[in-house]
Amino acid sequence: MREPFERTVERHGATVLRVCRAVLGAGPDADDAWSETFLAALRAWPDLDDDTNVEAWLVRVAQRKAIDVTRARSRTAVPTGDLPDGQSHDGIPGRDGHDLWAAVAKLPERQRLAVGYHYLGRLSHVETAEIIGGTPAAVRRAAADGIKTLRTVYQKEDGDD
Repeated sequence: MREPFERTVERHGATVLRVCRAVLGAGPDADDAWSETFLAALRAWPDLDDDTNVEAWLVRVAQRKAIDVTRARSRTAVPTGDLPDGQSHDGIPGRDGHDLWAAVAKLPERQRLAVGYHYLGRLSHVETAEIIGGTPAAVRRAAADGIKTLRTVYQKEDGDD
């Protein structure tokens, strides 16, 4: 017997949000992808097989929703004009760790996706390779390179203090 959907949201919501933020960056797009992921999951919930790995399934749904957001971004006009003097942090949920998300966002796309799906989404290298393409060995290397870059960034920041 599968657990109630509300329990699934409580249990896997943070993982899905981390994956959305890794793919889209921290901000409203990641929050929208998180919401869309669980709306789609709720619709499919009654027909889901009992032996499904729910966390992996949700991460895949989140990946597809993140792609949808990325496609929508490319089709939306970006207004220009007077730009604010600085970046506003008002209204950004989960602002803690913003520097981490900025560092993840600076990774090359393949490394960012490998880190996001493997370390944050808890997918195996094989499952991650199925999503982003390539071999499990290439995904393992991209994830390792991404983590190495993040460690280098944080070691430099620790040395600056």
